[in-house]
Amino acid sequence: MASGPLNWFSQVTSVTKFGLLGIPQRRGSVIAAVSGVAGVVAVLVGVLSIAVGFRKVMTSGAPADSVVVLRSGSSSEMTSGLGREHTRIIADAPGLARTTNGPLASPELFVIIDLPLRSSGTDANVPMRGVESMATNVHDIKIVKGRMFGWGQNEVIAGVGAAKEFSGLDIGSKIKVGASDWPVVGLFTAAGGTSESEVWTDAAVLQAAYNRGDSFQSVYARLETESSFRQLESSLTNDPRLNIKVIRQHDFQAEQSSVTTKLITTIGYFVAVLMALGAIFGALITMYTSVSARTREIATLRALGFGRGAVVVSVMLESLVLALLGGLLGASLAYFIFNGFETATINWQSFSQVTFAFAVTPPLLVQGISWAVFIGLIGGLFPAVRAARQPIARALREL
Repeated sequence: MASGPLNWFSQVTSVTKFGLLGIPQRRGSVIAAVSGVAGVVAVLVGVLSIAVGFRKVMTSGAPADSVVVLRSGSSSEMTSGLGREHTRIIADAPGLARTTNGPLASPELFVIIDLPLRSSGTDANVPMRGVESMATNVHDIKIVKGRMFGWGQNEVIAGVGAAKEFSGLDIGSKIKVGASDWPVVGLFTAAGGTSESEVWTDAAVLQAAYNRGDSFQSVYARLETESSFRQLESSLTNDPRLNIKVIRQHDFQAEQSSVTTKLITTIGYFVAVLMALGAIFGALITMYTSVSARTREIATLRALGFGRGAVVVSVMLESLVLALLGGLLGASLAYFIFNGFETATINWQSFSQVTFAFAVTPPLLVQGISWAVFIGLIGGLFPAVRAARQPIARALREL
């Protein structure tokens, strides 16, 4: 046969076509291989969508000009502590935005309360935040149902995420805080951020309920401009009266999500690797079956002048086609089953529940299909080499 690139591509096309047309005769093994790859992709994308969704909610709702001030050395609000005098010094620092009502700085108290999950009825750690009046200007929150709690009163408002996941947060319900029952008077959104997983109330009332005196755990503030961060940080960290650190809110919340995100991601890859090994064996069996069923056919083509390279590439292409079908099926299943699914999990750095939605993003889908391609390449490689190396004369004698 004439040689040349066009002829070589023609050979590859012909051998691949013969292989694909024979799929119905091998439908059992083909379905098993495609299903195995689909399972790997669906599980990988599904588990990683948990980490992506969790990180997304942790970093959402954090304006670029927002900062968090904590005691130096604190890894979270739970381990921080600031006195009233410290919060006043922070509020007077240069670089903060100001209104006619004063600087945009919000001293806040963070505690954990127990509320049952709606899904299981088991108790969960729900974050409760005590705020002062400036908090409504510092945080991007919006009351979407009911009203704001009354200042100086035992009333709370709940984030919409918390209200969906935990019992007792419907408007008109009461929750136990300390020794008293506090009514829920409103629901709020916070641009999809972590505040939607919280319960809010008046800081002064919460301090009294938990015997916290006049102490806080953090100060959330808005910068005069984004470039004012260094000015504020330098002023506060160099003040001998303070022992604090200043972090951009976006960076702080990303840091808070790191442990949980890494844990979920590690588990996801571990499970996916185990399943991928099974899928690779499934692909190997399928392609070996394909090669065995076509032994005389491949030998005849070789005798007619088809090159070994064309045989290898055609078997690899067949394996890739099956793997891609499995990858697309798995990616589709992951998207329709997991994307937008709402749940709650514990944030291991604050030991409180965070509500979020699984997020199946385009990069995750591409990653899942890439795994499918890898499985197809490995699963088709050895059968392809075997098909190309088998002696022509002996193969033609096989029944």
